[in-house]
Amino acid sequence: MDFTFTEEQQAAVEAARAVFADVAPDGVPSPALTPGAVADDFDRPLWARLAGSDLLSLVLAEEHGGAGLDAIALCLVLREAGRVLARVPLLEHCAAAMAVQAHGSPELAAALLPAAGRGTLVLTAAAHGRSGHDPAELAVTARREGADWILDGTQTAVPWAQSADWIAVPAHTGEGDAVLALVPRTAGGLALAEQVSTSGERLAELALDGVRVDTAHLIEAPEAWERLRQLLATGTCALALGLGEGVLTMTSQYTGKREQFGFPVATFQAVAVQAADRYIDLRAMEVTLWQAAWRLDAATGGAGGPLPSSGDVAVAKIWASEGVRRVVQTAQHLHGGFGADTDYPLHRYHAWAKQLELQLGPAAAHEEALGDLLAAHPLG
Repeated sequence: MDFTFTEEQQAAVEAARAVFADVAPDGVPSPALTPGAVADDFDRPLWARLAGSDLLSLVLAEEHGGAGLDAIALCLVLREAGRVLARVPLLEHCAAAMAVQAHGSPELAAALLPAAGRGTLVLTAAAHGRSGHDPAELAVTARREGADWILDGTQTAVPWAQSADWIAVPAHTGEGDAVLALVPRTAGGLALAEQVSTSGERLAELALDGVRVDTAHLIEAPEAWERLRQLLATGTCALALGLGEGVLTMTSQYTGKREQFGFPVATFQAVAVQAADRYIDLRAMEVTLWQAAWRLDAATGGAGGPLPSSGDVAVAKIWASEGVRRVVQTAQHLHGGFGADTDYPLHRYHAWAKQLELQLGPAAAHEEALGDLLAAHPLG
């Protein structure tokens, strides 16, 4: 397999590294010492730099002021964001924009995407259902009323909802169809209840009580929500990979300096073996990530495979959810008590890794989903 990136994708990585170079993971209070959210808003100065470097418009078509790149390019940028725990809704914003671009009406795309690319309009997505375990599209009902749609239901753990301008909300029509509604945060009948993530960031429980949505703001294409769901999952795997690589680098630097019995602990066989195992985890996370991102782009272009793209996404989620947990646990172990020091950033990475693991869900569930796909699509 050839995982060589194009010049445009490599340029996106270089731009992202330049933007994230000065980002400090400990720029906000520690989640371990903060009873509520660590901040009321995301990192707006960083958001402005991302917009100024054209990274918010990376995946938008030229007609909307973008570079016209793909899911792989987005995941490359998210990987860099994960390394520094960037506090911005980059994944949700870009994934929702891609869904609108691919499946929304020209009028909806023209109304939202140019401003989204400039960063003056912020998008997020409600993807966790009522409890985080049930399908998100079943948590909200959508029914026609004249020329509009009426939404009722609840979505939990919506990231950056208090700071977003528009929220992409999946819903079901009662006839087995999933639709995707773009709802302004200030819509009548929409209420946000405060929630806090494991990493200390603000989330919201989204309650919709008779929220009226114009037909132009509702995407009826059945593949729109599935596309958005897979983009969010794959992007979360990219964040986990970047976080894991940042943690392994931190561990390598620490064990190379920390001495016991007159030698750096990195030279001890037990330490080296544990670090090597985590390196293997990261390489498996990487190869399955790029396979999933490539399949998402290939599926959009009409290219098929022995399994639907959801199978590749499931494999990436299996490795990411298990791998990122193992990486941070080993890092804590090799750092000793220093890893729990709230003046040292490792505990922040641990909290973010746990949040990403919760977002991805348990590997056993993805293995079951993959088994169902294999049963329904015999490879022979």
